[in-house]
Amino acid sequence: MAHEDKQFVTEITPQQEDFSRWYIDVIKKADLMDYSPVRGCIVFKPDGYEIWEHIQQELDRRFKETGHRNAYFPLFIPESFFQKEKEHVEGFNPELPWVTEAAGEKLEERLAIRPTSETMIGHMYERWIQSYRDLPVLINQWANVVRWEKRTLPFLRTSEFLWQEGHTAHENEEEAREETMKILEIYRDFVENYLAIPVIVGQKTPSEKFAGAVDTFSIEAMMKDGRAVQAGTSHYLGTNFAKAFEIKYLNRENVQEYVHTTSWGVSTRLIGSLIMVHGDDRGLALPPKVAPKQVMIIPIGPPKTRDLVVGRADELFSELKKAGVRVGIDDRADVRPGWKFNEYEMRGVPIRLEIGPRDMENGVCVLVSRISGEKKVIEQANLVQEVQAMLEQVHQEMYDRARSFREENFYSVDTLDEMKAKVEEQRGFTLAGWCGSEACEDTVKSETGATSRNIPFETEVQKHTCLVCGEQAKHTVIFARAY
Repeated sequence: MAHEDKQFVTEITPQQEDFSRWYIDVIKKADLMDYSPVRGCIVFKPDGYEIWEHIQQELDRRFKETGHRNAYFPLFIPESFFQKEKEHVEGFNPELPWVTEAAGEKLEERLAIRPTSETMIGHMYERWIQSYRDLPVLINQWANVVRWEKRTLPFLRTSEFLWQEGHTAHENEEEAREETMKILEIYRDFVENYLAIPVIVGQKTPSEKFAGAVDTFSIEAMMKDGRAVQAGTSHYLGTNFAKAFEIKYLNRENVQEYVHTTSWGVSTRLIGSLIMVHGDDRGLALPPKVAPKQVMIIPIGPPKTRDLVVGRADELFSELKKAGVRVGIDDRADVRPGWKFNEYEMRGVPIRLEIGPRDMENGVCVLVSRISGEKKVIEQANLVQEVQAMLEQVHQEMYDRARSFREENFYSVDTLDEMKAKVEEQRGFTLAGWCGSEACEDTVKSETGATSRNIPFETEVQKHTCLVCGEQAKHTVIFARAY
């Protein structure tokens, strides 16, 4: 049996050996996705999709709580819409797939498959908004979008992906900016308290902001290979799209004015992020709040007591299920317990529950944490309460570990040479001063491969000189290589 169990785990490449290979091994072996015949597009298998469903349900609840409603807009966008917001079309042009013919006939106007919906929604808002009484418009859409990526990685960067995109319209700048920050805080709170991923909140530099935005704000997360993932963005669009699409309203003084708009989104990249933040050489480690199964029950013991143990395991299953815990039971007689332990560890199930004949006699069972490996003997009478407490503990430990990892791989540098040395020797984020010029930002990118992630709202260290030119720093910026 030992040989079999060892074999099962050796099929995962160790993270230190080749992180990308580890990632692909894990998501395939844990059965989260499969490759489709279309380049850069994946099939979400039920476990992978269920993680997205949990993300979706919780975020949807939070959006509705803050007054947003869901709508749906078309997948196809006329080419002329993109021409209206010049900066926007330039930003997306390289990634756009076009529909040029349908039903055997060439189309009069090419249609883009949506990379994002600002233009379509701008067109509709122009028709819907007449007066200040129609404002604010607070709409969110759950949809798929297409961006024809050159380099793809399942969940993190695919040609088609799933997301939500919020689009709101307001009377003035103050209200629109308040909305932008409110959503950013929803994202931060959700990613930290639901996915157990610590993030850095801040503003994007002008070269990294969304095409057509006045200001873009982001939450940035560190993966276990030290790279960054932009885990969510919220944009203040000012009146840029309102002017492009003539979205005007009669204000309280009966004067025509342009609305101020926002847009914001998170996507299935969050699945890739939580795998890369929490996974280890044994496989996935899923945050309890989004894990498809939070507890897996494994009955143990010789054939003669098997029926009794399985019967009791079924009762424990029903008790947990009734309490709202997502629970599974693996009572296959022809698979050894050690093999099962390995399998569910690899699949990232937060808690394993073991029960054998002796446990039955004593009215106890054993809970094992996927994160700490702690084995806890508990009274069956306290099952629900003990499981819920351990799920909370697992979440907290996952968050604390990810935060410690980020702190250990976070460096403060003063010069480009220092940054180069850090990037070569170590993985992680670097904090540096920046004068505000795009030239200096480009130099960092070309010489280190790191891009500016954001200008953090909170930082213990304030930088005073630009790492490239040595002039006075306007901003303290986080730079990192990113997905």
